[in-house]
Amino acid sequence: MDGVKRREAILLELESAEKPVSASRFAKEFKVSRQIVVGDVALLRAAGHDIIATARGYLLEKEENKQGIIRKIACQHSPEQTEEELRTIVFLGGELLDVVVEHPIYGELTGGLHIRTEKEVKAFIKAYQKSSASLLSELTGGIHLHTIRCESEDALSRIKEGLAEKGILYQG
Repeated sequence: MDGVKRREAILLELESAEKPVSASRFAKEFKVSRQIVVGDVALLRAAGHDIIATARGYLLEKEENKQGIIRKIACQHSPEQTEEELRTIVFLGGELLDVVVEHPIYGELTGGLHIRTEKEVKAFIKAYQKSSASLLSELTGGIHLHTIRCESEDALSRIKEGLAEKGILYQG
């Protein structure tokens, strides 16, 4: 299969996917290397397709998923409180789009999350525990931002209150 047809197939699969699809899965399916798939996705993005890379794979941002409001909140916590933070946001109706930290050399570093369900929280925590990687927030003493999507300003207020009660919302 040539590159053009492979990219069309990747896009079709992402359009119907309910959950992220990994580059490794695409590589196996198309009998190419994972790096070829990464390049294909880069070309699709450059062509204007809104493909998001998460720790669990690629997602196509769909219009129906763009409803609600998007806001940033500042948090600070230890690595051990990460699961509590994620569960609180999801339980109170938020979707975690990303995590952002301010690095002294590189400036703003952003990691895509796209966590909106309890199952996705569990998968993220499991992947973190299995890896030897550090959380981005560990670079900044636990201080970080999250971009959150939720249905309304009231929902955002509930999320902030829930995090404040747990001592996770950054107060400065």
